[in-house]
Amino acid sequence: MTTAAPRIHPIEVESYSIMASRVDFSSWPEPARSVVARMVHATADESFASSALIGSLAVQRAVGAIRSSAPVMCDSRMVVAGIPALGASGTVVCALDLIDGEKSLAAPGPTADTRSAAAIREAARLHPRGALWVVGNAPTALAMLLDLHEAGLLEPEAVIAVPVGYVGAEHAKRRLWESALGEVAITNSGERGGSPVAAAAVNSILRLAAS
Repeated sequence: MTTAAPRIHPIEVESYSIMASRVDFSSWPEPARSVVARMVHATADESFASSALIGSLAVQRAVGAIRSSAPVMCDSRMVVAGIPALGASGTVVCALDLIDGEKSLAAPGPTADTRSAAAIREAARLHPRGALWVVGNAPTALAMLLDLHEAGLLEPEAVIAVPVGYVGAEHAKRRLWESALGEVAITNSGERGGSPVAAAAVNSILRLAAS
């Protein structure tokens, strides 16, 4: 996949200038710094500068996935909507589009009682190896991803996972970071997160892939 470097709007330039005056990103080496800065910029939530967690191989592997046109598997349509450049390429997939409500609710298992978890399971069946996985909404989606990886049924190229919420999000992200996928993961600690953060991380990877 060939991605063109985007033109930067003057408002974005000004926004980054303001952000740089308020947030110290110096502890982050490049290219991880670019990813973290994009997460902060997209949300105006400066806490991501300290709560972000980026594995040693995560950016490299994610950029490689984009450059090789690997599928990008997203847990929600909100994430897909936030990365229009990928949508135009045809390589981005919303896992929820692969299932219907009846099928998702019929699935057994401790984390499969949500539609998001069932969608991840179906998406993993179709793309078990080499995809870039993006979770921006449901903690149960990330839990399912980890279950499938531990069972040997899923091997992501990289994982961007920042699910949000008071129930399960912090635990799921901590489990990811402490797992064998930690070195290829972009995530954060705590309950904050959401689709805008996930999309921001993907967009930063797109820019790096185009550079």
